[in-house]
Amino acid sequence: MPDLRTPEQAREWLDQQGKSVQDFARENDLDPATTYQVLAGRKKGRRGEAHRAAVLLGIKAGKLPPARSSKPAQPSQQ
Repeated sequence: MPDLRTPEQAREWLDQQGKSVQDFARENDLDPATTYQVLAGRKKGRRGEAHRAAVLLGIKAGKLPPARSSKPAQPSQQ
């Protein structure tokens, strides 16, 4: 199992990459507010988008659910 980060280490990791929390959230199709809450420890990342954010930040080990799609479904052409 890979080494997990604490929320503080995850913030340092973002700083080392020169990314803001907003940039990270946007790049990974995450809600920025949820990402901030995971980093602050207000959300534990047990399910849903908080879980996805925690796994992508390296705070939690786990499988990633598919990203939510921001594109509406295309009607079939006949």
